[in-house]
Order: sequence, then C-alpha cells, then structure tokens
Amino acid sequence: MLHPMATRIRTFETKIAEIVPETPDTVTLLLDLGAHGGYRAGQYVSIDPHQFAGLQGFVQFLEGLKGRREPPRAYSMSSAPHEPLVAITIKEELFEAGVTPYPPLLSGLLVHRLKTGERLVVTGFAGGYILPEDVEDRCEHVLHVVAGSGSVPNLSMVKDSLHRQTKLRHTFVYSNKTWDDIIFRDELTRLQQAHPARLRVVHRLTRENEAALRERNLPAGLDVGTGRVSADLLASALAAEPSSQVYLCGPAVSVWERRACAAKGTTPPPRFLESMVGALEGLGVAHDRIKVEAFG
Repeated sequence: MLHPMATRIRTFETKIAEIVPETPDTVTLLLDLGAHGGYRAGQYVSIDPHQFAGLQGFVQFLEGLKGRREPPRAYSMSSAPHEPLVAITIKEELFEAGVTPYPPLLSGLLVHRLKTGERLVVTGFAGGYILPEDVEDRCEHVLHVVAGSGSVPNLSMVKDSLHRQTKLRHTFVYSNKTWDDIIFRDELTRLQQAHPARLRVVHRLTRENEAALRERNLPAGLDVGTGRVSADLLASALAAEPSSQVYLCGPAVSVWERRACAAKGTTPPPRFLESMVGALEGLGVAHDRIKVEAFG
C-alpha cells in the first residue's frame, strides 16, 4: 500500500511500462518506480533533459544562449497514490513568437519519440498543490477549474479522493479548445458515471459551436457547452456548494511575458489563470479558499 503522506525526494531510474495517447499532442507515460514510498495526489516529478543523448546539441545551444544550465522540467502525475504505476501526462509545448522566449526543449521528445521499455530517470516527489489530509473536516466540496493540461494534477486529486474518502464531492470544470483536445475525456466520463453523487464534470469548449457539437452525437448525460468558463458558471457552482474550496490549474502569464511587457510599459493580457482568479475575486471568494497551480 502506498502511503499518501510520504514526500521524500528521491531519484528513480525507471522503465516506461506503457505509453497512452491522450490527444494528438498529449501522452501519458506509465512508469514502474517499484517501491517508491508514496506521494501526494497533485504532486509532480522532474525530468532532467541532460539524460537524453539526442538532445545534447540543443541543450548546449540553449545553455550557451542563456548563459546558464538547463534545469529539469516538472511534470504532474495523473495517477493516484493507490494505483500500481506512476503516470505522468505530458502535453507538447510549441514555440509562440512573443509569448515563449525560446523553443521548448523537452516536451516534444517525451510526447513523440519515447518508446515502451525505454529507461528514464525521474526525481520526485514534490509540490504543494494538494488537498489537505483533513479536507473533509474543512469542506464538503471541491471546485476544480482547469484548462488543457492543467487537468493533470486535479485528476490525480479526484481519483485519490474517490478512492480514500467517503463524503467529499467534486465539480470538475474543464476548458479546452475542442472536443478532441480534452485530455482524459473518457476517463472523466467513466469516473462521473461510477460516482454520480460525488463527481460532476463540466466541459466548456472555446473553439466549437453548438451546431458542430450536435453533429458529434455526444453521449447523453454530459455537460458540454461552448465558449469560455464564465463567471456565471462559477457562480452557479459556488451557489450550489457555498463551502467549496477552489483548485485552479492552467495557463498563466509567464515571467518572460511580464518582463517583456514591463520593458514596453504595458501590462500583459490575462490568460486562463488570471481570468479565473479575477472572476472568483469578483464573486467574493476569499483568498484562503483558492489554491493555484500556474502553467507558463
């Protein structure tokens, strides 16, 4: 049995037991870490790019350009502590002119070039984006508000809670561009069907229209709508569950964007995370009821 409270940092040389395609640009790597001592749902492992021979030239180029050593990259676990393999889910990052200062180094290799059976060195476990052990004494409901790969640590929390706890309810509000971009789409549906009294999943798609959704003939019983996650949607979820703790994870304004805008005397436009925090503040949600994990 994996102990949910263990958080000792260790380095593991592991083997990729299985690679699960989630979407065209996202995979889940199932890793056999053996007797790893346990982790907390919502935590992450780190992967050092220096271990990959095929990246050495690119690593050296970026280090020369930046004048510093390339750090490890952190990837949240989508597995729950009771599951036999440790799963990390990786979405390929793309270079965006004016948004990302350098081409992403590692995610493309992890998504497209690894094979089952390959060895991989990871370091873990770390991260404070977790549910407190006494969460059921603090609240009856957790509102998860996520976008894209921000779903990864929150899925881990939901699975762990449904397995270990008996009362805590969850609403999983999930923003994506299209139906085909939804990571864990089928798994979230199965979990909701297996735990209808404790889990509600709400999908919002920013680049679909109602006519296109109707043509997809989606399964009955799913809450799927178009447009962005709105303040009205959050207000409705919070009105139904006024004691909610809110866990937010998704794209945020990067440090590089802030510096670039500061040099121009401008303010960067809010991304998903800033927009959701602003909406919650507008609804009067106290800061101590909001937990944030930023990507970007």
